[in-house]
Amino acid sequence: MPETKRHRRGIYFGWWSVLFIGLVSGIGHGFNTYGISVFFKDISRELSLGRAATSWAPGIGRAEGGITSPVVGWLSDKFGPRWIVVFGICVAASGLILMNYITQAWQYYVVWGGMIGIGLNIGLTVACDKEIADWFIRRRGLAMGIKFGFIGVLGVLIVQVVTPLLDIYDWRGVCFIWGLILFASVPFAFWLIRPKRPEYYGLLPDGADTSQDSEEDGQDMLARGVRYASSFQETEYTYKQAVRTGTYWLLIAAFSVQNIMSAAFNLHAHPFLTDNGLTEAAASGLMGMMIFFSIPSRLFGGIIADRVPKTRLQYLLTVALFLQVIGLGSFLLFQNLPAIYVLLICHGLSSGAVTPVVVLIIGRYFGRKAFGSILGTMVAILAPVGLLAPVYYGWIFDSTGSYNPAFLTVLILAAAATLTTLFIRVPRPPADTEARPGWSA
Repeated sequence: MPETKRHRRGIYFGWWSVLFIGLVSGIGHGFNTYGISVFFKDISRELSLGRAATSWAPGIGRAEGGITSPVVGWLSDKFGPRWIVVFGICVAASGLILMNYITQAWQYYVVWGGMIGIGLNIGLTVACDKEIADWFIRRRGLAMGIKFGFIGVLGVLIVQVVTPLLDIYDWRGVCFIWGLILFASVPFAFWLIRPKRPEYYGLLPDGADTSQDSEEDGQDMLARGVRYASSFQETEYTYKQAVRTGTYWLLIAAFSVQNIMSAAFNLHAHPFLTDNGLTEAAASGLMGMMIFFSIPSRLFGGIIADRVPKTRLQYLLTVALFLQVIGLGSFLLFQNLPAIYVLLICHGLSSGAVTPVVVLIIGRYFGRKAFGSILGTMVAILAPVGLLAPVYYGWIFDSTGSYNPAFLTVLILAAAATLTTLFIRVPRPPADTEARPGWSA
């Protein structure tokens, strides 16, 4: 039963959740996405692995998301995200600590690919987005932007911190330190992640005024929450209703290309830069610049999305994906230092915007009811891409001594995805979807 206890006015609790989710996601995903790129060559050299083989562990972690995300999404919808987040953080932190003790390649695959990957997938992806989607509607874009903005800020800091730490400790010691930091966040996760929607705590999404409902019981507050969501033209879909729309599959097509670009390039960025004659410090600085340019698109992309009509939201994806076309095309055409700057800036701006915008589109198009299941299943479908893309980049380099053929492949895919987004439309209401056979666009 919903709680009917009234809460004093103050900072809306949802903002504290966003702050925590942004910080802990930045610490976890920032290290997993950007930190490993800094010591990618060290792992490859010490474990006697080629770049393709070294890429398997991060790829395995993303592939595991395909197995866990649908379950995590369903559990988050049914029981809430609190214990899922706590459990995932503990698994990932344990894996980072165990990295201090690995000496063989199979151990690297099991620990980084298994424990760290599965822990972050369980604790800091779908479950966290479900928490934010439940607590925000009108300000969901701002909330998601803050979350992803923190990931960008922490990503910049992590690259700059990890580089000098490697001079003091080796990559094992750095992983051990990061594991302890993640473990320290567990008590905050238990406190700041709530298992239910705000209506169950006598609140409305976005911290909307509840004063006129002072005499209503919990069930009335749940109904008020539904009415509040409807006032922003948010329709509640079940998972089965969502996957029967063409919109769902077009989003997957566009999002899969983004996963290819981000999963592969983020891992190989530091080796790519040092291969082009930059020092370790200079490569880390340029990586920091790339991540820095993801921050405004993460933050302001969400703010802009709150103000864009539902029928025009998909065009934010079009712009973001086209930036990848500009960056990759410029580098392949000129292949000099200024072109590298253009590539990194465009990649930062694009990769920072696409994921938040896709998450927001899911919420705006399909509502809160089955948000976890819808997003979780989408992540599952994209998992093979996350596994194979980094390995493909590594295999191309091992075979040719250059990343250029991989860049050309991704350029073609980015151009196709940019065109695909132009066909995304707001899905018909569920009743219409069920009344018509096949997909609706």
